[in-house]
Amino acid sequence: SAAQFGRDVIVVAKGDVKHSCSHLAQGGIAAVTESGDSFQSHIDDTMDAGAGLCDEPIVSAVVEQAPARIRELIQWGMPFDTVAASASADAMTGDAGHSLALGREGGHSVSRVLHAAGDATGRVLMETLERAVAANARIRLFENCFVLDLITIGERSPRCVGAVTHHVRHGLQVIWATATILASGGCGQVYRESTNPSVATGDGLAMAYRAGAQLADMSFMQFHPTTLYVAGAARSLITEAVRGEGAHLIDRNGVRFMPDYHPMAELAPRDIVARAILAQVAKTNFTHVFLDCRSIGEDQFTQRFPGITKLLEQFDIDPGEDPIPIRPSAHYMIGGIRTDGQGRTNINGLYACGEVACTGLHGANRLASNSLLEGLVIGDSCGRTCDEMFDETSSSGGGASFKIISDIRPSDRSELDVGDVRSSLRSVMWRHVGIARDGQRLVEVTEMFDFWARYTLDKIFDDRKDWEVQNLLLIGALIIRSARWRAESRGTHYRVDCPTTEGAYCVHDLWQRDSTEPKQQAIQQGTETSTT
Repeated sequence: SAAQFGRDVIVVAKGDVKHSCSHLAQGGIAAVTESGDSFQSHIDDTMDAGAGLCDEPIVSAVVEQAPARIRELIQWGMPFDTVAASASADAMTGDAGHSLALGREGGHSVSRVLHAAGDATGRVLMETLERAVAANARIRLFENCFVLDLITIGERSPRCVGAVTHHVRHGLQVIWATATILASGGCGQVYRESTNPSVATGDGLAMAYRAGAQLADMSFMQFHPTTLYVAGAARSLITEAVRGEGAHLIDRNGVRFMPDYHPMAELAPRDIVARAILAQVAKTNFTHVFLDCRSIGEDQFTQRFPGITKLLEQFDIDPGEDPIPIRPSAHYMIGGIRTDGQGRTNINGLYACGEVACTGLHGANRLASNSLLEGLVIGDSCGRTCDEMFDETSSSGGGASFKIISDIRPSDRSELDVGDVRSSLRSVMWRHVGIARDGQRLVEVTEMFDFWARYTLDKIFDDRKDWEVQNLLLIGALIIRSARWRAESRGTHYRVDCPTTEGAYCVHDLWQRDSTEPKQQAIQQGTETSTT
């Protein structure tokens, strides 16, 4: 969008642009595309899943803009999965004579989820966007370029003017920017068990916080209910669409248990399914449960989920014959940099979209397949809205030069083994700040993080892995702080010592540098917000 306004754009990627959560996304894009569905239905499903913390104007805007973004992707050549043309004259079409194939996932009342290449929607989407980027001469892509920190000027009213980066070949660099958009993804690697790739270490969240941006709702980490559980193997995602096709969750005794926990059974919102699995694991004194796909049939499973089929083959699992061993893993950071519906943050010139941002769309629990949708809609808004900074720069004279002074004093404290810190913090986050949390344990974990931070955050490093650990320590501490403050259970945040949902916490908690307590922002029911 920014390039379409005639602006020069630099896209900076930490590694290979394909190494991202979006590229790995198996699920689809939720959108209203036929007359049997409605915007209001999609809005209601999103609000219900969000457990009272969704900002309704944002939900409405994202849902209503979804069809336009889908049509744009089709125009760019994205090959969505299709079926024979629907009898409905109002159905959105893909190829000639075909309608878009629609799947159903947890929390959705109707089938409205679009897929591509079966279970490879994210890969196909990213390939489509990569082609569009390559075709635009105004966009340059810098891969293997680690962004260390944002550059801001002004104290009372800070403005972002670019970033300090490190390239594997060129070393430290400064990229000056009239407008800066963070689309750096989440922080799943703060947990030992995660579906996220190794690059998801919360770098964007950490640099924004250090720059003075507000971070919101950090206690809400979504745990995907179904990831492959094989000893020694990575926690690979088994998309929710498998349950949408009719797969059931069973325990070690072959008992289907989800109907005992929620009327929607396997298609209940993710937070409910994840906690139900945890409860059933404890009840049966076992390490995991199973996803029973035998009712789908081997041929249909292979056709619908080719990527998962290849994954299972590596472990000699035949989904037509063998239940798949699964358990939950950290999947999606619902909280993030607080933005408005156009991606603006509280720092002038800094915008954010996607998983790194917290728009208020997801509330306390993200509805399945709303994440790629949010990235498309808010990403488009960011690109359009950031043009305002060029007008502001022009009116203020523009062309100013700035001097960067780095004055970080060497630490006189002992140095911990950074690799050990990384491993330990991820393990303790999984054990005590995961699906179920307890207030006293959160206090103990805070003390652990304070100790690690004392001997790690004060160091000057020149290695990416070490910078990542510093970012993980900062973001992990913010998650813990938010989880301690939120003395209730809501959505993905479950406190065993505070198991009820409390009206006093029906607010967004905003965390900012140099503040020990959060600002509380009211949930948007209309078009206004208030902060106390």
